[in-house]
This record gives sequence, C-alpha cells and structure tokens, in this order.
Amino acid sequence: MDSSISKKRKRGYQSPQGMHDILPEDQKYFQKLYNIAENIANFYGFRFIETPILEEAGLFEKGTGLSTDVVQKQMYTFRTKGGDWLTLRPEGTPSVVRAYIEHGMFNRPQPVKFWYSGPFFRYERPQAGRFRQFHQIGFEVFGEQSPVVDTQIIQIFYNILKELRFEDLTVEINSIGDSQCRPYYKKLLVSYLKSKTESLCHSCQRRIRENPLRILDCQEEKCQRVKNQAPQIIDHLCQECHNHFREVLEFLDELELPYYLNPYLVRGLDYYTKTVFEIFDKGEEGKRQGAIVAGGRYDVLVKLLGGKDTPGMGGAAGVERIVNLMKEKTWKPPVEVKKQIFLAQLGKLAKKKGLKLFEEFRKAKIPLAETFGRDSLKAQLYLADRMGVEYTLIIGQKEALGEVVLIRNMKTGKQEVIKSEKIIKEMKKRLKK
Repeated sequence: MDSSISKKRKRGYQSPQGMHDILPEDQKYFQKLYNIAENIANFYGFRFIETPILEEAGLFEKGTGLSTDVVQKQMYTFRTKGGDWLTLRPEGTPSVVRAYIEHGMFNRPQPVKFWYSGPFFRYERPQAGRFRQFHQIGFEVFGEQSPVVDTQIIQIFYNILKELRFEDLTVEINSIGDSQCRPYYKKLLVSYLKSKTESLCHSCQRRIRENPLRILDCQEEKCQRVKNQAPQIIDHLCQECHNHFREVLEFLDELELPYYLNPYLVRGLDYYTKTVFEIFDKGEEGKRQGAIVAGGRYDVLVKLLGGKDTPGMGGAAGVERIVNLMKEKTWKPPVEVKKQIFLAQLGKLAKKKGLKLFEEFRKAKIPLAETFGRDSLKAQLYLADRMGVEYTLIIGQKEALGEVVLIRNMKTGKQEVIKSEKIIKEMKKRLKK
C-alpha cells in the first residue's frame, strides 16, 4: 500500500481539499436562498432543469473556450473505462445549451426559460468564497434577442439578493460587442498591448496571441495598470450593439436599478456577446470574495454547439459566497421550534405501540421527540428533561396492554392516564393547538 495513503488512514479520512460538507446548521442558509430563487423563478416563468454532473469534455472545450483558464487549468477531466473523456461540469450554461439542443427545444414556443441549481467543480486555489466543489443558481433564456431580457436577468438576481436583505449592492456592466465590431477592437487592443508587452505578466504575454480580451480580466497589479490605459470596447461598438446596450441601460434606469459602467469588464468565458455583467456586495467581506453573480448574452453559443442560430442570455450566482455574506450581516435563520412532547417506551410491546402512536402524531402535525433505540426509562426521562419538553408520554407493558398512555408533566411531576385513542385530542388541548 502507498505510504501516503496509509498515513491518511492513520489520521482519518477528511473531505478533499477545496471541498466541504454542508452541515445541518448551514443548510438553513442554503435552503433560504434556494426557496427565494424558486419563488422568483416561478413568478418570472422559469422552469427548473437538472443536467448531469458529468458531461463530455469537448462540450466545455468548445463552449467555454479552449483558451480560457477554466478549460486550461481548472477542469476535472478523466478517461472512462470505455475510453470516453468526461468532465465534472465547471459551469452550467454549456450543459443547459446542450440539453436545449438535444431535446429539440427550438421547436417549442420561444423564449424558453430555465433555472437550475447544483454543484460545480473547478480545480483552483481555495480561498474566501471559492471552493473546488461549489454551488450555483443559474437562469438562462433562449430564443429572445430583445435587450429587455438582459435587464430582466440582472433584475432577477438583484431581487433575490434584495429579498435576502443585501443593501449595499453594485451592478457592473459592459458590452463586448459581437462578430461585427469585436475584430476591429481586438486589432486596436493587440496593437496597444504589444507596445506594453514587457509590463504584462507572463500569462498575459501569451494571451496577446491567444485571447487578448482575457488580459482585461487579469487581476495582476501590473496588468491592471496596463488595462487602465487600454482602448475601450464601448467606443468601438457597431450600431446594432450600441443600440442594444443603450436600451439595456435605459431599462435599468427605468427600474431604478443602480449600475456602474465598467468599460473593461469582459468576463472569463469565450462565448459572451454584447451585454456582460457582475454583481458585487460593497462591504469588506464582499470585496474580499469578488463577484457574487455574473453573466451575459451568448447569441452564438447554441449554433457553436450544433444547434440552430438561437440567441441566449443568462447568469449564475455563487451560493457559498452569498451564504457567507448572509451569515455576516443579513439573514439570520429562525430559531428551531422546540418540541414540547417526548415519547418514552419500556419493553418490546410498548415500543410497537409507540411506533404506531408516533405516526399518528405525525399525521396530526404535532412535533414529537423520541429515542426508540433506548430501553431505559430513566435515561429517556433524563433526555426529555434535558430537551426541556413540557410533557412526556410514557408507554410501558401495562399501558400497552391497557391501550392507555401515561402523561407526565415535566414541570410539576404530575401524571395522568389517558386512553390511547384520545391522546391526540388531549395533547392538542394542552398545547392549545
């Protein structure tokens, strides 16, 4: 056996680096976010879709882009026993596009609206709000070119965050043009960047040839300085892209949704066209984590992946990042309703009767605590006392044979015998249900 494996076994198994357990106390935050997202999705007419966690590697190589960091550095890709190359999905949009094409959804009335949630995987350095397994909530619209859809996607995510009481939000937005105007801008950008090659990091020097727009997305300080003097794409949009972007901003103004025009926002994925956006929390923790929502328009992606020429627009929210901010300053989970009744049993027959009684309480929607695995009445009463319940229902051999239940008031110690058939009604009365 490999020595490194044996060492790990001695110290006990742990979750893989960058992957984490979501414990019951944290699930409340996740479920709150999911519930709000579902309610808003239903209101806006989005239907839930679930795609496989594994996809063909080529889907992301072609869709997300071979030159992106996601494909080059961050994908978990492996070869199956049958020789297929599969990838743990690093993002949701290509999978939803693949499903749209595979199931012939272009034959449905357009637009087609989907939302999704689930785990995604990227091999990157774990840090604040960034994991190797993480969760996202996404919204995608197919078959609609109108700029109002761009605004609506932004509005949906903004509303989700507002319902979570996020008050200090900023939307950064830009247009990166399309195949008509972007090539000319790329020439201008490359010409400028070549004059600054020595001032760029090693990765960005390579990107001048492969994907110059990605340089605008680099977070290295020296690349940031070069970026701040670079030509801006919004100054070189074609008339169609210019009009589209102007209308998006006009719709945002009408909604009084605050935004900041960031002329260097490009996003890190190759398929975007026209509108791109990110949403940030402006607090200290938000600045540390980066964008909590990001997305944009992808009018060529469906065709690129083998479908008909179909416009698309979407975005995704980082669940862990939002949960971190919920914990810090916005939403606090409600205190769990304490159970007021404990069911104790003594003996095999009593346990059988207790199981049946427990089910009757469930149907009556009366919460009930129990420990059917324990046989000691003393231990069960001790636990009931620790839990702070008002009443303990006791079923022993005598009570089981007599079809009765002993009710013990845990504060006064007073006990009373009630027929089993009347116990639900009696406890409702005592609990004032």
